[in-house]
Amino acid sequence: MRNTPDGLLRSEATRQRATFLELFLDLVFVFALTRISARLIADFTDGQRGVYAGLGQALLLFLALWAVWSVTVWSTSWLDPDAPIVQTVIIMTLVGAMTMAVAVPHGFGARASLFAITLVTLQIGRVVFFHVAGHGRPDPQQSIRILFWFGLSAPLWVVGGLVNDGTVRGTLWTLAVLIDYTGLFLGWPTPRLGAQRLGVQMIAAEHLAERYQQFLLIALGEAIFVIGLAFSGSEFHTDQTYGFVLALASTVLLWRIYFHVAGGMLGTAVDRSRNPARLATDMAFAHMIMIAAIVLTGVGFELFITEPLGHLPAAWLIAIFGGPALFLAGRSTLEYQVFGRVSRSRIAGLLALGLLTPAALHLQPLTAGAVAAVVLLGVAAADARRSRHRSPETPTPPY
Repeated sequence: MRNTPDGLLRSEATRQRATFLELFLDLVFVFALTRISARLIADFTDGQRGVYAGLGQALLLFLALWAVWSVTVWSTSWLDPDAPIVQTVIIMTLVGAMTMAVAVPHGFGARASLFAITLVTLQIGRVVFFHVAGHGRPDPQQSIRILFWFGLSAPLWVVGGLVNDGTVRGTLWTLAVLIDYTGLFLGWPTPRLGAQRLGVQMIAAEHLAERYQQFLLIALGEAIFVIGLAFSGSEFHTDQTYGFVLALASTVLLWRIYFHVAGGMLGTAVDRSRNPARLATDMAFAHMIMIAAIVLTGVGFELFITEPLGHLPAAWLIAIFGGPALFLAGRSTLEYQVFGRVSRSRIAGLLALGLLTPAALHLQPLTAGAVAAVVLLGVAAADARRSRHRSPETPTPPY
């Protein structure tokens, strides 16, 4: 990175660790994840919306919140987070994200318009504020690119929030999410200006990697919150105690699988990449998959802690088996991004969960949770065994 006279871009002297204000912002997303998790738990248990409709709605709300967080992280990895203008934008994001999180429980109902209008106001407003307050610095063309794409999705968000038909709302918001993520992934290609990813010329790799790691830990913390809430509200029967211990052990395994080894080498991988901007963007998508998986897995914890015995509804396997499977898929993607290959243990774990699903339909919820935990334990054990017989690996990103 280079020194810049305008004081907005990161310089060599700028510390790369997350600031306290950035960590403060993350607290809002802790709350947001708990609201999404609570929605899903209700969908799996009370049946008012239906499991599949509820999953789709929760996914759209999650993707909207993740887009807000990821663009913020990219910006603070490129810009100096201690600059007053940047700090103001972070505070704007904090207020907007908190408003969106409050709207999540009824985000497809009475508070849909609040969620959508807040999202659009935040995404467009902070770009405009930064452009005006920064007098066009450091890259006015990038502001135009981002506003162009937000301008495409904004009407879909707003109209979707105002209509009374849930099917129409879901369709419009799905299109809006596709537009937002296409722009983010491609670098907001715009007529005459072309495309450029955020921070393509200067990325604080250590900062960006740390922010991904921190958000994944936030998701694990949300899973622990779900576990504690479910068990503290139970009768502390033996089977529920087993479920509590099993859920905690599974959370530890998720942590272990993530940080061994690729999850701890993100910064080095970005530094060694031939295309660090692309790799950093792709890592955001890999983490998005894993964080969604952890939220879904936490829902499974709630289900087998509160109802450990008896009949296992087939839909519950979406959380109990599907959450760990989705996590392994996201972790495999991250491993490829860091090392250019995927371990056989992760593929074996995915296959095991898939092959065991038909048999799991005849199990009790607690037993199904134990089977999923055993698969995760097998993956973690294979990682530990491999590390004992190999020299330390060096990141070799494929691009």
